[in-house]
Amino acid sequence: MAQMSTAPAQARRNGTAPEPEPAKDSGAGSLLSRALNAVADQAQRRIPRADLDERDPDFIRERLPLMWLVASIWFRGEVRGLGNIPESGGVLLVGNHSGGNLTPDTIVFTLAFNAYFGVERAFYQLAHNLVLATPALGSLRKFGTVAASPRNARKALASGAALLVYPGGDFEAHRPSWKSSRVDFDRRKGFIRLALEQDVPLVPVVSIGGQETALFLSRGDRLARLLALDRMFRLKVLPISIAAPWGLNIGDMLGHIPLPAKITIETLPAIDLRAEFGPDPDLDEAYDHVVGLMQDTLDALAAERRLPIIG
Repeated sequence: MAQMSTAPAQARRNGTAPEPEPAKDSGAGSLLSRALNAVADQAQRRIPRADLDERDPDFIRERLPLMWLVASIWFRGEVRGLGNIPESGGVLLVGNHSGGNLTPDTIVFTLAFNAYFGVERAFYQLAHNLVLATPALGSLRKFGTVAASPRNARKALASGAALLVYPGGDFEAHRPSWKSSRVDFDRRKGFIRLALEQDVPLVPVVSIGGQETALFLSRGDRLARLLALDRMFRLKVLPISIAAPWGLNIGDMLGHIPLPAKITIETLPAIDLRAEFGPDPDLDEAYDHVVGLMQDTLDALAAERRLPIIG
């Protein structure tokens, strides 16, 4: 019996324990479960494949002036430490995420990366599949945005590109404003596995200010589970905020006009996980190390700020 319990315990420590098989329902519960699974299957089928060729350097170059206006005037963007990113080859950029569905940290960092390394260097960003399926946001693909999925992430890194991921996703981007100085990936370790699998350096990217662009009141994670949005659309939250022009903003599905908060981003030195933790790193140890470094940096950035929005 002792030998049977050791492997699962080790798997849990490494974040690789298999998901328990769902209990079999009957009657109305079974019908509801099948309906939810059918919707979820259709949603997953609609995840756009990673067509890396959709990134258009000429399109990006033409829009850099407008991005400069938004980033420098509205958000007073400041990006530090871009020299910590390796100059070539695949690299996984891991950021904390703020600002709801309209995330100003991504705008500011995308501008800074393309200005520093040039638009010809392949740079991709992962986004929720519903974002990519929105017709009004189709131009994001020309900036290198691809739907968040393991397949798309692997393809981008295997091509030798820089890839920006936000492990906290919508869960972190909609955290309450009074938790703006907290890195919250919800213990998601997929980015650690991805860096190890693709054998690429991991570069933490820490930002502050995005959670001041609206008053975020609640993630609405319980409400999302109640409405089965997590099962149907991979939406873990149904956020509630106060934002222009809507006032009370539920879901942030239509986006909002962000307040002109100052966005500051700091890029940390690259981490070689195997050099740091050995040939077979413990996922929990690596996760705690990376998130700890990011939290320390976020604390330091928060200490520099005097007033919300003003910076």
